[in-house]
Amino acid sequence: MLEESEYVRQVKGEPRRRWFSDDYFDLIVWVDDSNVMLGFQLCYDKAGDPRVLNWHEQGYSHLGIDDGEGRIGKPKSTPILVSGGAFNKAEINDAFKKACDKIDSQVSAFVLEKIKNY
Repeated sequence: MLEESEYVRQVKGEPRRRWFSDDYFDLIVWVDDSNVMLGFQLCYDKAGDPRVLNWHEQGYSHLGIDDGEGRIGKPKSTPILVSGGAFNKAEINDAFKKACDKIDSQVSAFVLEKIKNY
């Protein structure tokens, strides 16, 4: 079940961030001073094959996450976003609906609408 993090690092000059997480999802939402949602990053399947759905005013992207592990004989690298393949909209929609009962209903409705429209 997603829960909002109380302490989220804010970056000077960028919109305010809100962060929600559970074992399967990380959801970062950027909002303006009036709490209007400007974009989000929905990371999912964190323990399996992690991927991310991004949305902002310019559109969508769906990417995989290379966690930087698996470099034999070398230290872990910084995780990076890579081509993510197909997005299973129905599966992620259903999983997100089940996970978002405890978070701000405006946030969950916004993200669900964007998943539906992807």
